[in-house]
Formats: sequence, C-alpha cells, structure tokens
Amino acid sequence: MMKPEYLSFLQNAIAMARAAGDIQLEFFRTTHLDTHIKQNDSDVVTAADKACEKLIKDMIHEKYPAHGIIAEESGSENADREWRWVIDPLDGTTNFSQGLPVFSVSIALEHNGEAVVGVVYAPYIGELFHAVRAGGAFLNGKRIYCSHKLRLSEAVVATGVPYDKLTNPDNNIKEITSVIPQVRGVRRLGSAAVDLCYVGAGFFDAYWELNINRWDVAAGMLVASEAGAKVSSIRENRNYSILACVPGIEAQMRCLLGSDCAGSHL
Repeated sequence: MMKPEYLSFLQNAIAMARAAGDIQLEFFRTTHLDTHIKQNDSDVVTAADKACEKLIKDMIHEKYPAHGIIAEESGSENADREWRWVIDPLDGTTNFSQGLPVFSVSIALEHNGEAVVGVVYAPYIGELFHAVRAGGAFLNGKRIYCSHKLRLSEAVVATGVPYDKLTNPDNNIKEITSVIPQVRGVRRLGSAAVDLCYVGAGFFDAYWELNINRWDVAAGMLVASEAGAKVSSIRENRNYSILACVPGIEAQMRCLLGSDCAGSHL
C-alpha cells in the first residue's frame, strides 16, 4: 500500500512536470531557444531548460523548503538532506533544439538516497509515466509491465552515445557493434528518461548507456524497475552507466556489453 505522504509527493511531482511540459511546448520549434554549448558541441542548453528548472525549483522551495535538490543546470542545494529532489528539466535537449519530438521532463524524489517517487513527462507525445516505490509503474494512469521476451533475436533495444565520445575510447561504439547483429533492432531516441520508461512499458526490451548523470535516470530507473525490469550498473567508474533490461535477456545483454553476466541491481 502506498504511504500517504508518497501520494502527496506524487501529485505535486506530476503538477511540476506538467507545468514544465507546458513551458517546453511554448518554446518548441520556435526561434527563441537561445541555445548555448556546455561541455562541447554535443552538449547544449536552451532557454527552455533554464525556464523549466526555475519553475520546478520554485515549486519545490514553496512546498518543501526543507528538502534538498539536485538539478542539471544549477547544481545542488542541500543535497545531503533526508529528502532530495533530482531534476532534469528537459531531457533530450539536442532533440528539442533540433525540433525533434522526443524530449521530456524528469523528476524524482529520493528518501535517504533511494528514489521513492518518479515522474517522466513527454509533453509533445502526451505520455506521462509515474512510479512510486513498491507501488507499481503507470503510463497515463494505466499500469505498465515490461515485456517477457526470452530470445535476444526478438529484442528491440535502445542506447545512446556519451558526450565525451570523441575523447574517451569507452564511447559505446564497440558495444553497439556487438549488440546490433544479435537483436531485432537498435534504436536511439535521445532521451534517457523516455528510454527507461519505454523498457518499463514493454516498448523496448533493453536500454543501456554510458556516462550519464543521476538527473537523467533517477525517475526513469524507478519506473523501469517498478514495471519489472532489472536495472544494473555496467561500469564501475563511468558515472551512471546502466542497463535496464527485461529479466529474460539480461545476462545475454550484460555479456554483449562487456560486463559480468550477473551484475548487481541498482
């Protein structure tokens, strides 16, 4: 049974996500994105990212002034607090800046470092995912479950390429080359939060990526795991490098990705 306080947190997280999604739609495919480069040409930020983050943080400050925050654009505030919000105000900024429709807002609430509420909202395609620890995962209010595939050859999987692909040889190229011949298809959507939720919904059978950040995956990992997928680390010292996978092909995927075939779940 869901803890009563979790329901209130969830309702507020959904309200934050929908409000941020409205801002995203106001900016999307307009000429006033004010796009800037962050780490390199593969890592960009827009005015929409900043506006969404400000809105979400303002709502958190108003409703939960004692809570900590980790946010992509502005960093951490009291991140050692018992309750901590982890925010990616616009996941899939490259897609967004190009006019491509797969982007989202990702909001997780952690209690003592463990995600207990997660919301991922993709406003352009009208999909809102949510999960509560031990309470299941949902898409637009309907319970979702991961697929039950057992054969790798039938799997459709997703991945991404790290921002430091030019300077770090651990850039996922070898892994993609290993996986492609073994599966039905490989897709690159461009939003880690959406990819994780799509594993939970059974649209993908696995998703992996190297060197991403906690704000990219905190909410999506909870959605995927609450839907029955297994989420595990595939690198020890590469930030968040994860595999989210249906149980029936997890060991095979881990072997293809150069990780141990068992692994420890996150």
